[in-house]
Amino acid sequence: MADEIDARRDWELRVYERSDGVHVDSDQLPALEHLRAVAGSGCITLLWNPVPGAIGYLVECTGKDGSSTVLRHGESDVPAVPGDRFVVTGLDDGVEYRFRVAAVRAPEARDGAWSDPVQIATSIADPNPVELHVKAGQVVGRLQRLWSMVGSERLSQLTMGSDEHGNDIGGEFHEALRIAHDDLGVRWVRAHAIFHDDLGVAERAEDGQLVFDFSGIDVIYDSLLAIGVRPVVELSFMPRALALDPSKTVFTYRGIISPPRDWREWGQLISEFVQHLVSRYGINEVATWPFEVWNEPNLEVFWTGSKEDYLRLYEVAARAIKAVDTRLQVGGPSSAASEWVELLARFTQEVDCPLDFVTTHTYGNLPLDFRPILAQYGHEGVPIYWTEWGVGSTHFGPVHDSVSGAPFVLSGYQSASKRIDALSYWVISDHFEELGRPPRLFHDGFGLLSVGNLRKPRYWAVHLAEHQGEETLELDGTPYDSSVEAMASRHQDGMIDVVIWNGSINTEIMHGDPRLDRAVRVTFAELAAAMYDVSIARVDQEHSNIVAHLPQSTQWPDEIQWEELRRLDRLFVEERESLAPTEGRAEITLVLSHPGVVRLRLAPTVDRERFVPVS
Repeated sequence: MADEIDARRDWELRVYERSDGVHVDSDQLPALEHLRAVAGSGCITLLWNPVPGAIGYLVECTGKDGSSTVLRHGESDVPAVPGDRFVVTGLDDGVEYRFRVAAVRAPEARDGAWSDPVQIATSIADPNPVELHVKAGQVVGRLQRLWSMVGSERLSQLTMGSDEHGNDIGGEFHEALRIAHDDLGVRWVRAHAIFHDDLGVAERAEDGQLVFDFSGIDVIYDSLLAIGVRPVVELSFMPRALALDPSKTVFTYRGIISPPRDWREWGQLISEFVQHLVSRYGINEVATWPFEVWNEPNLEVFWTGSKEDYLRLYEVAARAIKAVDTRLQVGGPSSAASEWVELLARFTQEVDCPLDFVTTHTYGNLPLDFRPILAQYGHEGVPIYWTEWGVGSTHFGPVHDSVSGAPFVLSGYQSASKRIDALSYWVISDHFEELGRPPRLFHDGFGLLSVGNLRKPRYWAVHLAEHQGEETLELDGTPYDSSVEAMASRHQDGMIDVVIWNGSINTEIMHGDPRLDRAVRVTFAELAAAMYDVSIARVDQEHSNIVAHLPQSTQWPDEIQWEELRRLDRLFVEERESLAPTEGRAEITLVLSHPGVVRLRLAPTVDRERFVPVS
């Protein structure tokens, strides 16, 4: 098998390189048509007609000084945005801005033709209330649980003891995964370094032969399955016994990022590992585990080989996995900044190599739409998993613990719904060691949960998404002059949820912009019950924001502070006066700050004596 792959080493990408180093595909998309702009208080909304074949769009802004820049949204690693509209925030009032938009067909292709420009200023008038209209009797679909996959620090943390501050790493990490399963509906967890030498996967005997031992991995996977969570098996990093250059490492735990010195041995490792899993857990179980080849090989910090070396790594692994059983799933490229998807899609088509799913990553932005690229290379309908996604990519960056992460999470789910299969937030827990253990409790870590498993604002956003009804309802009226978005659903018992959020991917306003605060008027039609109990859950600076309850000067809480934090670790919910619809219609008005999230819940009032809804 390795010899056959050697014969294809001259395979190359069909791209050219501009003088500035940006790779651009020769098939440029046309200029989009009918760019429109709507002025709002504190924002301008751009709308356009989608361009066939586009995976996203660049937005160029020209300001009062005449200089033009492509918007990068602060923490985003990819400037392009998906969809057919974008709300530009962080603008000055009284300034006329000029905007152009260009379609792109790949993240690396940034030379799309620009649209005709539009010129507009923000509105300085008092904003009108946001009008939302929910038809409680009109089901338009089923809830898609994109959050059922989550990211995690390496799983060997499950076997660790306490850190230098007395925090129980293994116990709290295990509890974080249990919370994710029980409360957030998480069914798969994706983590690095399952082949790290701390698990003793591979050794070399005196005669030079490889000896494999997967018992350390068994302990970890047994723990996951006991919780009810399955692994996304990221095949990384390289065991020292196989590495071409074991001195090339990443992170404080020194994961080896070198290619193998012998490709046959890489194939042997994958084959014996997968055979072991199938023998231990059964093919019906392991066939539900995605096998993802490596992590972010397009970054030198994670892969010292070339593009061609990664394609070889992928192909050897994919063929070894399929040789065990064709029902097993293998995919990649697990790339940073949404790159190399086309690279792998084209390669697997040309060499007839399995590609059962596609994975990539982005931070600080909404996931792009890769369906046109996959269809172009014969992979139409292949599942798309964003196996790393989050509000920011910077370790200890200022955005992670902020409230702005809560509406960001919901915008991602809304944008990606029906076009991808999983949007895996990176990561579940602040028990995270890539650049060292947390120096303080609230340190802007990647986790949805803090050390000690306190729930951050982003956690509550995922919670609100998970605890919606199964049936999605018809909802319209979301205006073009605000940054407000919403979704509506119905539970089996007739309870109605409307989740409404106000945010931006622009981290320059992560602490809020009062010009974007809005009154929201929700009008219901086709309500079936005679009376509803009404409650409103809130996530904003003052509500469900555990970070605000610890002084910034405090690195680690004392026992009294821990007790108080755990008491406050809850979703803020206020009960409102019961609602009696008139001919199935009702109206509720509330105020939504920026950034902020509310869930408006209407529960059919129960006759306490008969325990049935009032008719």
